[in-house]
Amino acid sequence: MQDLKSYIASKVSVNEDDLHTIISKFHNKSLRKGELLLKRGQVATNYYYLAKGALRFYYDQEQELTAWIVQPGEFFTEISSLNPELPTRFNIEAVENAELYSINKRDMEILYQAIPAWQEFGRKTWEAMAIRMIDEIIRFQTMSVEERYLEFLKKPGFMQLVSVKQLASYLGITPNALSRIRKNLR
Repeated sequence: MQDLKSYIASKVSVNEDDLHTIISKFHNKSLRKGELLLKRGQVATNYYYLAKGALRFYYDQEQELTAWIVQPGEFFTEISSLNPELPTRFNIEAVENAELYSINKRDMEILYQAIPAWQEFGRKTWEAMAIRMIDEIIRFQTMSVEERYLEFLKKPGFMQLVSVKQLASYLGITPNALSRIRKNLR
C-alpha cells in the first residue's frame, strides 16, 4: 500500500500515526480484465484508489456508452449512487487487470471526523474531481470530436487502456467515425 500512502502524502500533510490509521481502513481488491467492480442496479458503498490497471464507467441500455475512464493514481467512487444510496446506472468494468484499495463509506466518515488532514484530503480530492468533470463538459461543448481525440493522445498511456469501441463511445461517435478521424489525422 506504499503507493496509496505516497498518494495521500502528496495531497495533504499527515503525521505517521494518522496515516497508519487511515491506511488500516483500506482493503486490497484485484479485478481481472472484463470483471465488474460495480454492476448496474447495485448501490455503491465504497470509495476506491486505483493503483494499477484501468476501469471504465459505462451505461448499457440500447447501446453501450462509456461515460468515464479511471486511470492509475485516481481516487474515485460512483458518487451518484453512494451518497444518496440509490442503485447505480453504471457498470464499472476493469478494462485491464486492476489493483485497487477500497474503503467503505462508514469508515471514510469516521476518518473525516477524527483526522482533520483526512477531511482536507477528501475536500481536495472531490474538488479536483469536480474540476475534471467540468473540463470534460466544456470539452464536449466547445471542441470538435477531432480536437477531443487529440486531447486523449496527449494523455500518457491512455490509448493503451481502452479499445477503439470504448473510446468512440466516450467521444460520442461510432467506431467507424473514429477510424475515419484517425485516418484523416495521419
